Amino acid sequence: MAVVELRNISKSFNGHHVLQDVNLDVEEGTTVVILGKSGVGKSVLLKVIIRLITPDHGTVHIDGQDIGRLKTRGLQSLRRGMGYLFQGAALYDSMSVRENLAFSLQRFEQLEAEELEYRIAAQLRLVGLLDAIDKMPSDLSGGMRKRVGLARALITNPRIMLYDEPTTGLDPITAREISTLIKSMQERYRPTSIAVTHDMLCARIIADKAAILNGGELARQGTLESLQKTEDEIAQSFFASA
Repeated sequence: MAVVELRNISKSFNGHHVLQDVNLDVEEGTTVVILGKSGVGKSVLLKVIIRLITPDHGTVHIDGQDIGRLKTRGLQSLRRGMGYLFQGAALYDSMSVRENLAFSLQRFEQLEAEELEYRIAAQLRLVGLLDAIDKMPSDLSGGMRKRVGLARALITNPRIMLYDEPTTGLDPITAREISTLIKSMQERYRPTSIAVTHDMLCARIIADKAAILNGGELARQGTLESLQKTEDEIAQSFFASA
């Protein structure tokens, strides 16, 4: 059963077609990776899914609901069940690691102080950063910020997770560590997930299925193995460059 359904999604900026008739189904509990080079509209696609950007044409259905028809309250309810890992982790610079996670939890749940502290500590332990609970984002490395961002995104146990270039800006060793961590967290929480990346190593670790975004269109979809074996020129050129 498809939890996320995109039908004929198109979006242009200043006459430039970023997305053109994009169609995608993401089944419950699976991770679909959208592959593509920088600047091809991968992040725009994620923002359309969470309705931070409105498409020019097409519809997004989540659990059968056309999100374009949702009013403010309905949209807020929908987003409550979604987690988003931003490219730069998007931590609040003026808040400690503890406060970043607490802010996310307190938006949706009324918790006693003891339960709040337990949830935060447990989540940080899962990403190996309990010792950093009182540090500020400026004191963390890029990889540590990604880990905190992942912990914050998953602390509310979302049904849907969106990952925007989860390994960008990281060295290869740290990128592998983050990808492996994402995979383990996916297996633990089993959300329905969409990740956009140009990092083939990350894709190989986390993807159940993949699609290639090229020229605004999802050119090919399938498993990574099937995409790599195809004789399609677009797929072959992407894997060769990757």
